Amino acid sequence: MTEADIDIPTADGAMNTRVVTPAGAGPHPVVLFYMDAFGVREELHEMARRLAAEGYLVLLPNLYYRETRRFVMKPGEEGMNELRAMMGRLDIGAVNRDTQALLNALETLPAADARRVGAVGYCMSGPFVFAAATEHPDRITAIASIHGANMVTERADSPHRMAERLRCETYVACAEVDKWASAADMAVLEGRLRASGAPFRLEWYPGAQHGFVFPSRSGAYERASAERHWQRLFDLFGRRL
Repeated sequence: MTEADIDIPTADGAMNTRVVTPAGAGPHPVVLFYMDAFGVREELHEMARRLAAEGYLVLLPNLYYRETRRFVMKPGEEGMNELRAMMGRLDIGAVNRDTQALLNALETLPAADARRVGAVGYCMSGPFVFAAATEHPDRITAIASIHGANMVTERADSPHRMAERLRCETYVACAEVDKWASAADMAVLEGRLRASGAPFRLEWYPGAQHGFVFPSRSGAYERASAERHWQRLFDLFGRRL
């Protein structure tokens, strides 16, 4: 396995991106890894390595590149306020431009099989993978939203409104305790996914809290649920990529 940090040109600047390439002869199927709100960090690098160990070339972009090359959370309320502001400025339209840049970059990576692409998004990036799949139905063949936030909103680009246009297989992991993804909202999303006619699975994780996949998330990490999510990802990408 090898790792490299590259700058991918986008319509808005240079998006610094970690590329993790599995061992063995390529080209390898690709997973686009969309970060959670706390940004790219060693914990996400380790998750990218786990995907790469299964044979996937992983692109992990810093979606905050328009503002910083490396987001470091400040302590206390000041840090939370800054985080909320950055999240608020990162909209689906901007990330769609980033997704196009990631797909373009695959053509320059000899180890990448640009014909086999999946995507996974955590927390704030749940909506982003829905957008990626609806914008690029001919390129992205599987997506997963893991405790995705704000999946049902009043916005025109709400994920539940995109869901009926999905053509790829979709996996949605829902934490039972999640103020950003209520049972009522997830029922709406599930109905729209069913209406799409595309294969999907929306699965509840009993007792799990928002952020349950991250070992560093004190009070939220739940090993059994985290491991189940990994198995679901490997099964999904194994079928579709």
